[in-house]
Amino acid sequence: MISLLQVVADSSCDLPQVLIEANDIEIVPLTIHVNNRSYLEGSELTAREFYKEMAKDPHLPKTSQPAPAAFAQAFRRRAQLGEVLCLTISSGLSGTFEAAKLGGDLSGVDAVIFDTLAGSLGHGLQVLMASKMARAGAMMAEIVAELEEYRKRMKIFILLNTLENIVKGGRLNKFQGAIASVLNIKLLLHNIEGKVELLERVRGNKKFIRRVMETIWDYCPDLSGRDVGITDFLNPKGSKRIQEEMQGHGRPRNIITNDMGATMATYAGEGGMIIAL
Repeated sequence: MISLLQVVADSSCDLPQVLIEANDIEIVPLTIHVNNRSYLEGSELTAREFYKEMAKDPHLPKTSQPAPAAFAQAFRRRAQLGEVLCLTISSGLSGTFEAAKLGGDLSGVDAVIFDTLAGSLGHGLQVLMASKMARAGAMMAEIVAELEEYRKRMKIFILLNTLENIVKGGRLNKFQGAIASVLNIKLLLHNIEGKVELLERVRGNKKFIRRVMETIWDYCPDLSGRDVGITDFLNPKGSKRIQEEMQGHGRPRNIITNDMGATMATYAGEGGMIIAL
């Protein structure tokens, strides 16, 4: 029997559960700290449950990377079936990549740890590609080389509908946040080498979505042959509108949507969306 390469990821990848199960991906959960309690992301607290808890908490929730021992256990389990490849959230956003490397040392398994330089479905699309290649019988070197190319050409946009969580997190003072709220200011951010940077400030909902789509077409006029990932924090209408715009203009190969997980939702805030393509 030929052993297939095994794919491990952390819970911030935001892949729908049906795809995780269908592609036999092992998920190592991050920990969420909200309302003076701690939960394992996904297994103990769903995204929707997290949104409710966040709304009740006057403080910004916190997330922490999995313990190296959790990765070590996952690697040992999967090593019985084949080589192990672990894809993590960007090292520029979390300490999860380092925790996974330590987990590899603890496990005694020669696991390959890959930094996706992404979060949410930007991370998830890479996990999905690696899993599909592994299930097709691709070797480790081939998969990693393809991931490196995919990571280079991927673009991620972060849409902030409210600045409330940025204020809670101390990245913007309350006065600035209040002014932005009165003026209906939205922020468009993007991912640069695994870190989030401001791209543009836009005033008004309609103008914001229009500007987001213009930015996407400027980056990639033709989405045919590309997979797209969209996550939202209680903003299904916004997500649907972007999907319709893409299907009517760019015609991507596949669009994957999901609720935004707690790790990214903590910073995006209600109404936020993340688009990866």
